[in-house]
Amino acid sequence: MWRRKTLFSGLAVVLLALTFLLLAQWRALDPLDRQLGDVLLRWDARHRPPPDDIVLIDIDQGSLNDDRMLALAGAWAWPRAVHAELITALARRGPRAIVVDLILSPPDRLEPYNDEALAQAMDFERAFVPMILMPDAGQPPPLALAPPIMGIRRMAQADPDARYGIDAPTALPPERWRTGYINFVADTDGIGRRIELGREVRGWWIPHMVGRVAEALQLPQPRTSAFRLHWYGRDFQRIPYAQVYLASQTEGVSLPFDPEGKIIVIGATASGLLDFLATPQGATTPGPYVLQTGLANLQDRSWLRDAPGWISPWLATGLIVGCAFLFWRRVSPVWIVTGFVGVALLLLAVAAGALRTNWYWMPLSVLTMTALALLAFGLLSARLELAHRHRVQAMFARFVDARVVDHLVASHQGVAASDTVEREVTVLFSDIRGFTHLSEYRAPEDVVALLNRYFETQVGAIFRHQGTLDKFMGDGIMAFWGAPIPQANHAGLAVAAALDMLQALRGFVAQLKSEGVEIALEIGIGIHTGPAVVGFLGMRQRLDYTAIGDTVNLASRIEGTTKGVARILVSEATRRQCAADFEFTDHGCFKIRGREQEVHLFEPVPRTGSEG
Repeated sequence: MWRRKTLFSGLAVVLLALTFLLLAQWRALDPLDRQLGDVLLRWDARHRPPPDDIVLIDIDQGSLNDDRMLALAGAWAWPRAVHAELITALARRGPRAIVVDLILSPPDRLEPYNDEALAQAMDFERAFVPMILMPDAGQPPPLALAPPIMGIRRMAQADPDARYGIDAPTALPPERWRTGYINFVADTDGIGRRIELGREVRGWWIPHMVGRVAEALQLPQPRTSAFRLHWYGRDFQRIPYAQVYLASQTEGVSLPFDPEGKIIVIGATASGLLDFLATPQGATTPGPYVLQTGLANLQDRSWLRDAPGWISPWLATGLIVGCAFLFWRRVSPVWIVTGFVGVALLLLAVAAGALRTNWYWMPLSVLTMTALALLAFGLLSARLELAHRHRVQAMFARFVDARVVDHLVASHQGVAASDTVEREVTVLFSDIRGFTHLSEYRAPEDVVALLNRYFETQVGAIFRHQGTLDKFMGDGIMAFWGAPIPQANHAGLAVAAALDMLQALRGFVAQLKSEGVEIALEIGIGIHTGPAVVGFLGMRQRLDYTAIGDTVNLASRIEGTTKGVARILVSEATRRQCAADFEFTDHGCFKIRGREQEVHLFEPVPRTGSEG
């Protein structure tokens, strides 16, 4: 047992070290959790309608193809004066913010009045335009020269010489650069799952569009510079750009929605404008939808909070230790696997439920490590069980029936059964009558062949009744019951085996006669029940599983008493234990050599109607 415990403990330590490295240090299994997270987020989104007060004015394909837009603004790209007219019309109606998700660089040098009109529209103090960060720009400008309206601000220990590549909205004058960057940060698999409030560059804070709007509108914000997006199950309110613009330019026509109190995003979803991002919602999520989701998450405090990083490693540790314990204690693998499936379903339910409360934790990495542990412990257990089977077979295959060996293996009693113990057993001795006279008239090889065939029939009877073969003694056999497996009815099994041995002898003699061999064989069998010391006896190179003690001696003496009395004689102790199973003929008391008191002996007879 200590060796098994050591092996499982050692394997558990290796698996725990690997778990720490993969989950906590290298985070190598994060892609698995991300894939599961995407699936559960899509499921969760079905229960999350977006807020009504964040609206997209959509430059969709219909707006690009609208005949009236073509007549007024021409083909895309429309003059910036068109956007200016729309922004001005919206600003008059009291929106909370207007977010222009359109690139406004470079300046329109052919018709500069378009940019001038846009600059006038940007007088609305909660109108925002985007910039693009270019970390790899060749000659980035100094951050210290950024106009204060950009929201780029100095933090503690800022580097005064810090530079960073920025594609500013140069269509507008710097005093109108109320801006935030719109770069979308993707994970290593190319899918964007988070959005930034901003980023720190050498002590300077550069705001993201979402962070800039949130700060201006005093929306709740997480403490971290980025947060995980909590997606919605359907589109935000989306109104075609052409519909809104044409209504704003037609006297007496109302806008198709009320802008008052709304956060309005002006952006494009038309396929030809290529403003699409890969997100858990799909490979072609419109860029404006991502901005809307970030703003909505902040507004209703529903951004996803990441669970503490220690949960997965520690949970995996607990599950792996639990698996090691169960396999060490030889719990059925079927139950272990069933338990693992139950735990997996429970953890998936917890992960799905956590999303409903704005927490994000995915268990697939934990379950993967646990499954790896199950496989490793299962293989080790199978290897140890195979070694255990071979060891038990090596110990007992010569002494007991194969079914008893299988039971020892299945019940894991093989090692314990090999210990030397005192146990109540029933011992049987049998001997051939007149064998010495028989062997005088036959060749030695014929005698050996005859004995081997005889022993095969007799041992078969013993094994059929779950007996343990102790040894052959010339033409005699010693067997016992009650060990290595405890047997409540060991006396009855021994008597049944003795009667079966007589039947087998009759069949053996009949078979010899059919082969032309005329021979008269008789046997005597003595049986006694009592305590004996049972275990392996001998030297290391030659061990025999045997029983020793007075019980064994008395059984041998009873066998010697059978001559001229009965083929089978049993002691009072044996008869008392199986009196309900057989009928007995009382042969009285006998003086046994080496014992002061006489021994009461009985001849077993099968009950009427039973075989034998």
